[in-house]
Amino acid sequence: MEIAATVPLAGREDLSLAYTPGVARVCQAIADDPALLDRYTWVPNTVAVVTDGSAVLGLGNIGPRGAMPVMEGKAVLFKAFGGVDGVPVTLDTQDTDEIIETVVRIAPGFGGINLEDISAPRCFLIEDALKQRLDIPVFHDDQHGTAVVVLAALTNALALTDRLFETTRVVVSGAGAAGVACARILLAAGVRDIAVVDSKGVLHPSREDLNPVKAALAEQTTAETGRTGALADVLAGADVLVGVSGGTIGEELVATMAPEAIIFGLANPTPEVMPDVAHRHARVVATGRSDFPNQINNVLAFPGIFRGALDARASAITEGMKLAAAEALAALVGDERADDVVIPDPFDPRVGPAVARAVAEAARRDGVARA
Repeated sequence: MEIAATVPLAGREDLSLAYTPGVARVCQAIADDPALLDRYTWVPNTVAVVTDGSAVLGLGNIGPRGAMPVMEGKAVLFKAFGGVDGVPVTLDTQDTDEIIETVVRIAPGFGGINLEDISAPRCFLIEDALKQRLDIPVFHDDQHGTAVVVLAALTNALALTDRLFETTRVVVSGAGAAGVACARILLAAGVRDIAVVDSKGVLHPSREDLNPVKAALAEQTTAETGRTGALADVLAGADVLVGVSGGTIGEELVATMAPEAIIFGLANPTPEVMPDVAHRHARVVATGRSDFPNQINNVLAFPGIFRGALDARASAITEGMKLAAAEALAALVGDERADDVVIPDPFDPRVGPAVARAVAEAARRDGVARA
């Protein structure tokens, strides 16, 4: 990574404009009219990529220094796929309140906040608090980036297998950040029969060991079905399995799913169900890996989502904007849709612009756009 100027700095005149005395005029203008910040600085195109290093990839709690390469990589992807300037911000604290206060204090220097690799359930509390206190987009990619791409891929998978969201049975294995977000976006897309399973079984209101986030999700997901039990109980006859747990799901359970099942085993590096096993019992199979077809890759979502939000000068990222991003991704597959092609390639040059346009339009529909 590097920072580069967008204007020349080749002589004394350039220096006098870029720094003293010329910069003082810009400072005073912005002080007099804060709206000019978006015109004269990089703020409206810059996102802070913030972590505390508590849940980095599959490595766990490796701290802010160990997390830095991932944050740098994220910033590189922001630039390459969305034209957005990402700045890694690794915080040497895992105290929820300290993280919230720190991000609030640095927010004036950024056009958006991308939260990354923060463990659950703190990630939910941090995101919710920042959304309430800031008037710029706040987005936890581990949650919503995954959810958007899952919804896009599932949209095409359901079309291939002649299913509808409203009548499809879904099981989400894993109730961490990604699992909760996937369940929520699938509910918003119209899924009515969805069971979310953690290490102790199906999330259900009768369980007394649920944190507030899981308890709220249990109410939402069991309102119509009332499903309880273990993974085996809800996987039997299910149409769709979304694995975001990191655990292994045995073939004997997968074999009980409905005909022409859909299996998304998204754990890295080892999917919950390896593709060779999944294909024996499912029609459409996706993973989080680049060496298998149908990679559920967050890079398909977050650069375009932030590009669209920044272009619209959105004050927030709404559910409508996430749904629009998923719809745009799904539509790009078009006539190429097949069992091994339910999501675009990350290097498809149409992806970023298509998602950005859809998100900006949704921001205007949802009343959060300021441009």
